[in-house]
Amino acid sequence: MKIYHNNRCSKSRQCLALISDTEVTIIDYIKNPLSFDQLNVLIRKMGIQPEELIRKNEAQWKENYKDKVLSRNEYIQAMIDYPRLMERPIVETAKEARLCRPPELVLQMLKL
Repeated sequence: MKIYHNNRCSKSRQCLALISDTEVTIIDYIKNPLSFDQLNVLIRKMGIQPEELIRKNEAQWKENYKDKVLSRNEYIQAMIDYPRLMERPIVETAKEARLCRPPELVLQMLKL
């Protein structure tokens, strides 16, 4: 199990606490941003569109992208350029990846 984690995010910390007894790899995507291909694969595994993973209340979004029409690739590139735009926490297993908001959603993944 992997968690794409931002330690400054309370929801991300809560999710991590819920899986603390599980073997988990913590990926600090702020310090180590994902590549375009990694993020693209993760989004496809989640079964969502890239824009669903964007935090639209972030200043970086409002300053750089608000009111713009972006392509799939441009949404992904925005999250590469500004990792804080990516919603969190994301938990990934061999079978699936899921945005765990609320954090308790991770408990459903433990049952799989």
